[in-house]
Amino acid sequence: MKSKSYAVIGLGKFGFYVAKGLIEQGANVIAIDHSMERVKEVKELTDSVYVLDSTDAHALKEAGITGLDVVIVSIGENIEASILTVMALKDLGNKIVIAKAVTPIHGEILAKIGAFKVIYPERESAKKLVRDFIANPTFEVVDVTNTIKVGKVLASGSLVGKSLREIEVEQERNIRIMACKHQGRWEKNPTSDYVVSQGDMLILLGELKHIEGFYYSWGS
Repeated sequence: MKSKSYAVIGLGKFGFYVAKGLIEQGANVIAIDHSMERVKEVKELTDSVYVLDSTDAHALKEAGITGLDVVIVSIGENIEASILTVMALKDLGNKIVIAKAVTPIHGEILAKIGAFKVIYPERESAKKLVRDFIANPTFEVVDVTNTIKVGKVLASGSLVGKSLREIEVEQERNIRIMACKHQGRWEKNPTSDYVVSQGDMLILLGELKHIEGFYYSWGS
């Protein structure tokens, strides 16, 4: 049986881990972003990576984004680029387009122009964090997809005093730290220079085995 063909457009935190998870399951994945820095990380996993403007149908066609089984559009705050990308993908005959939305109106537009499914990863993850994390004050994991999870870890021990850059390097960049809570205040997308303090709550994105490995290595 022929394996499905995938593309992931937009290699921020969510898009990166979707692409990584698919590649590690043996899927054929084309990864695209307008940023060379983001593409470099994925290039370690696959050679099918491109730096291009995803709103340009000709550029997408040149990269082989035509008639694919599934395309995931994970473009962040640039709503216009997200909409134009989905339109271009449908014009190029891609079968299933799954698109990330940042607002309900954005999601409605994506659905009307042909997105097979619209996802709200930040909103859905936030709901799960509120619902599921309260029960366990030190460690919890919830699903984002079948392979990608969100976890929380209460900082203690050898984790204290480490910068986020040091932590991610030591974890071989298998996890991403999405947010941290320090003295009751949440910081979304903390800088890599942030130094962890005793009692900080870290929110992680990655595969279950890596999140659990992180917890048992560093957590309380």
